[in-house]
Amino acid sequence: MNTNLSTQVLDAPDFDAIKQKQQAMWASGNYSKVGSTLQITGESLCEAMDVSSGESVLDVAAGNGNVTLAAARRYCRVTSTDYVQELLDQGRARADADGLLVDYQQADAEKLPFANTYFDNVVSTFGVMFAPNQAQAAAEMLRVCRPGGKIGLANWTPDGFIGRLFKIVGRYVSPPAGVQSPAAWGTQEFLQKHFGHSAGDITVTTKSYVFRYLSSEHWLDIFRNYYGPVHKAFNALSSEQQHALAQDITQLINELNLAKDGSVKVPSTYLEVVITKKRS
Repeated sequence: MNTNLSTQVLDAPDFDAIKQKQQAMWASGNYSKVGSTLQITGESLCEAMDVSSGESVLDVAAGNGNVTLAAARRYCRVTSTDYVQELLDQGRARADADGLLVDYQQADAEKLPFANTYFDNVVSTFGVMFAPNQAQAAAEMLRVCRPGGKIGLANWTPDGFIGRLFKIVGRYVSPPAGVQSPAAWGTQEFLQKHFGHSAGDITVTTKSYVFRYLSSEHWLDIFRNYYGPVHKAFNALSSEQQHALAQDITQLINELNLAKDGSVKVPSTYLEVVITKKRS
């Protein structure tokens, strides 16, 4: 019994070390080049949650702040957090440009520095799903949300375009041992497992975000240079492997592309989730 327990402890992922590497990954490139194109998903999530002006909203793993800005435009009291300062700086520049008042704080999604039940709403669009300790990140979102409050999520699904992109990248650069794919957040099973016990209601809507770029080469150039996971993957490979990865990604884009004029119009499935926390 004791031997097995010791083995389990030794085999547990080093989440702190993983997060240090992730911080460097997301700080590389320039995520706002990709993130700002996803703004519509933040607007849609706020409408799905029916957030009210004056309510408090915590954006977890906010990136460059799509749902942060959407909530601030609705006159909510928004706290925007991420563990990468460069991303917060990008979000702050966007808020300043729009004249929006937002509180920015550097914070780890797995160790949120806020009191229990502090926020009316807790949100994340394609952000918290990258936390390596997924159970802890989900538990933290529940902890800081008040009874009767709402948790809103936008999560890529495993079988959608971005979920399939993750799988391709994973064939070339292995993910950390013991860490589930971020796309696990985009499944009903995950949501029920980690939120079901504390939820009065979970409403899940399958939606599609459409990536629109000038060409497959244009998409690849943007993601290769600016999107952290893809940027770091290419940098870790030999020139021959980089060429093979580029071919595989281009093949995926061409397979899913709906455009007929040489441009890119690729839909990517995601789950829009609204969780209402139990009142007691």
